[in-house]
Amino acid sequence: MHPAAPALPPALDLIGIAVFALTGALAAARLRQTFVTVAFFALVTGVGGGSVRDLLIGAPVFWVHDHTVAPVCLAVALVAWFTPVRWWEGRALDWADAFGLAVYSVLGTIKALAWGVPPVPAMLMGVVTGCVGGIIRDVLAGQPSILMRPELYVTAAALAAGLAATGMAIGLAPGLTWALAVVAGFALRGAAIHWSLGLPAHRGAE
Repeated sequence: MHPAAPALPPALDLIGIAVFALTGALAAARLRQTFVTVAFFALVTGVGGGSVRDLLIGAPVFWVHDHTVAPVCLAVALVAWFTPVRWWEGRALDWADAFGLAVYSVLGTIKALAWGVPPVPAMLMGVVTGCVGGIIRDVLAGQPSILMRPELYVTAAALAAGLAATGMAIGLAPGLTWALAVVAGFALRGAAIHWSLGLPAHRGAE
């Protein structure tokens, strides 16, 4: 028997996956790749984090058992293929990605907890859920990974995931835990977008 895992409303879940998939498809489109590559980037970015999480916690890989997720990613790839990249420039996609980052970091944490993962590893599974798709996208595109940039991206995922794990551990209502964790993660990522906030870099040999 599989534990009852948390789930987003289906429409919201697909929108979030579509936003992540679009960032992947656009990365390939900017590199002037073929449609096959654009579609692959869309899929791996949309489902990469959740797939790694499910494999690590021993859960069935979510999108393999869902008849809607892969078609949505492929549909997003078609949209990216047939529209100019300049249509997607600007901050709107960054803000949508920020919200998805916060939501999926919380979802991944709570799903890991539901599968019996201890709080700290569960928090890390939340970070994996929110960030690994983007990391795979950047590595495949030959771009500096989000792990190698000072901007507050992984940190925002860690904040959302940490608050989710803490809220569940101390017995807060699940709805309140979701709300607080998502708002905090989104606020931190949003502040980073608006004010270009980043972490200090190591001074090297100094």
